[in-house]
Amino acid sequence: MAGLSYVHGASSKPLIGKTIGALFDETCAANPDRLALIVRHQDVRWTYAELKARVDAFAAGLIALGLNPGDRVGVWAPNCAEWTITQFATARAGLVLVNINPAYRLSEAEYALNKVGCRALVTAVRHKTSEYLAMVRELRDAGRLPLLETVITIGDDPHRGCLSFPHVSNTADRADRARLEEIGPTLQFDDPINIQFTSGTTGFPKGATLSHHNILNNGFFVAEAIWLQAGDKLCIPVPLYHCFGMVMGNLGCVTHAATMVYPAEAFEPLAVLEAVAAEQCQALYGVPTMFIAMLGHPDFAAFDLSSLRTGIMAGSPCPIEVMRQVIDRMHMPEVTIAYGMTETSPVSFQSGCDDSLEVRVGTVGRIQPHLEVKIVDAEGRIVPRGEPGELCTRGYSVMLGYWGDPERTAEALDVAGWMHTGDLATLDDDGCCNIVGRIKDMVIRGGENVYPREIEEFLYRHPAIQDVQVIGVPDAKYGEELCAWIVLKPGERLSDDAVRDFCRGQIAHYKIPRHIKFVEGFPTTVTGKVQKFAMREAMIAELDLVLEKTA
Repeated sequence: MAGLSYVHGASSKPLIGKTIGALFDETCAANPDRLALIVRHQDVRWTYAELKARVDAFAAGLIALGLNPGDRVGVWAPNCAEWTITQFATARAGLVLVNINPAYRLSEAEYALNKVGCRALVTAVRHKTSEYLAMVRELRDAGRLPLLETVITIGDDPHRGCLSFPHVSNTADRADRARLEEIGPTLQFDDPINIQFTSGTTGFPKGATLSHHNILNNGFFVAEAIWLQAGDKLCIPVPLYHCFGMVMGNLGCVTHAATMVYPAEAFEPLAVLEAVAAEQCQALYGVPTMFIAMLGHPDFAAFDLSSLRTGIMAGSPCPIEVMRQVIDRMHMPEVTIAYGMTETSPVSFQSGCDDSLEVRVGTVGRIQPHLEVKIVDAEGRIVPRGEPGELCTRGYSVMLGYWGDPERTAEALDVAGWMHTGDLATLDDDGCCNIVGRIKDMVIRGGENVYPREIEEFLYRHPAIQDVQVIGVPDAKYGEELCAWIVLKPGERLSDDAVRDFCRGQIAHYKIPRHIKFVEGFPTTVTGKVQKFAMREAMIAELDLVLEKTA
């Protein structure tokens, strides 16, 4: 295949042919006294033996509730120790963990929980402006969550109609624990174990369904790429509901007997700097906006970050100057760039710790072990090296499909097993990949994938709005920000703030357009197709925006 845009990640390291529960048990047995989890905002410092005891107790408690392998259990909370217990307990019991985005509001949570039929939900009571329990009660009281039987609240306090997390952990008897041990050997590594929602181009999120094999191996090989060692401390300020946190972070640590460190419930630059310095972390994960915030913090120079050496910057394109500063000022000479998508568990390409700065800032690295990538034209033919085309991935990492959605699964996964990413990319002669655009018009805002169609569908509900188009425009802080062009119905009036007020509480904050422009119509082709690129160019000129140079 010389000269064509096809690469295969040959590797002498075999794939892990085990379930998450089996691998977790092995790591705990081999490293009982090694620190497994540090959660600074909860004053948690657990060894692998202590974490295993809590995971097993909660897993047996879930069985005592009558949950069976294959049942779906949602988790709706910011980063905390209970999230991690739930992640490994559901895997031990063969239950499918459903990640609910902490930024979700009523309609999004209702859709996600019902789409996959969650029988139980582990939830925080509240976080910042999100009143999770109040939202769950509102939906349940209205009969809008007919399949949800049990709500488990994080914390010791009792709540009407709910079970507390400690209660569930203490509820199992000897028979439940015996049942847990019986379940383990019956589970297969190709079983579905996790559902992660990705924003949908048709207005509804899709539930990417991932197996033990998918995410356990991806966590392992991502950690291999950053040269993570047993006993290293990995600072994880990225959200656990996302692959970055729970796969690249948690599973990467467990496969390598490293320590998971959570600085705070959600990203706070000062908390991360404090955690890295106090815990002497060797590795740090983040999206570019997080690194920018840390480097720009007024107290940055007060923290000793010399223990750092490695980590990952991913989630959105990395500005080259930021990469240089992370290497120099944050003592991370081995920092890597990673690229992927939820549907591929997530990472397909990653730069190496010993790659040149040019490779690390100019590309997203090379193919991950045991994966294949081809870049194809509109007819599905592999293009020559250096020519752009759609990036397609095949291998152990590709999802089982979208839950309950065979049509959209068939659109993304072809008969030969290739996942069509919708990203435009090139491969150079060294096999390094560069992402050059997107076939779909997805916006990446601060590491969050946002599909304009979903926001358009929501805004169409407003009685004054006749038509709407949403695009991404450059933003110095978030990489991209959302911009909505709105055509009002005849005789109607609407303000920018009124549009945003309509969105608040109904869709996640990061999906609310920052820029709003009221127009008479949209630029279109002769056939009437809206030209979003022309809208984007017009907004760049109107707002005097600067397009960042990125890898």
